[in-house]
Amino acid sequence: MSYNGVEIVTETKQIKAEIVKYGCMLLDSRLIVGTWGNLSARIPNTDYIAITPSGKDYRTLTLEDIAVLSLSGKFIEGNFKPSSESALHLEIYNARSDIQAIVHTHSIYATACAVANQAIPPIVEDLVQLVGGGVAVAEYAICGSDQLAKNAVKALRENNAVLLANHGVVGCGTNLHEAKVACEVVEKSAQIFICANQFTGGAQRINEKDVEIMHDFYLKYYRQR
Repeated sequence: MSYNGVEIVTETKQIKAEIVKYGCMLLDSRLIVGTWGNLSARIPNTDYIAITPSGKDYRTLTLEDIAVLSLSGKFIEGNFKPSSESALHLEIYNARSDIQAIVHTHSIYATACAVANQAIPPIVEDLVQLVGGGVAVAEYAICGSDQLAKNAVKALRENNAVLLANHGVVGCGTNLHEAKVACEVVEKSAQIFICANQFTGGAQRINEKDVEIMHDFYLKYYRQR
């Protein structure tokens, strides 16, 4: 495959290989079950993304199975049609040039918050450092729809994670590792939030100034380690 006459075969294969690897990791960590959930990443120096195919077992995927799309949604290559949530991924990439990878999961506690239409407030330090604050809930729309994609971008704002009402979680990052960790941190924070609310007084928020300081530290220093 070439882009503006430049061969990008190596970069494409590397991204596809990472998607195959991280798909299996999501299953191992129980962030997804079966063939639900999806993940994608930008192909460096192009206007293309690679994304998991629709309804395929992650443990049997080959590089050729991973779909490649342009940022306008044009199908470029792949053995199968791309994820039914392609619109969601593309909307985020087109809105946020800083995001290089997206992981969409259906983990239990975070999805419980999404089902209850309950945002996760900024209550633990790793959440605010990586995500940039609390995790908002995007207004419900049918999965795979353009409206869901628009709702997700609106709720995501400048943060790195969002809950999809009655659906699941989206984590974003500069690579697939960071996007996966975002989903893991959101799931852990959701569990802590639910547990803390069993106590008198409930979960206590971190103040906005400290959230800003910790997220800035993560972006400028911790992420670079």
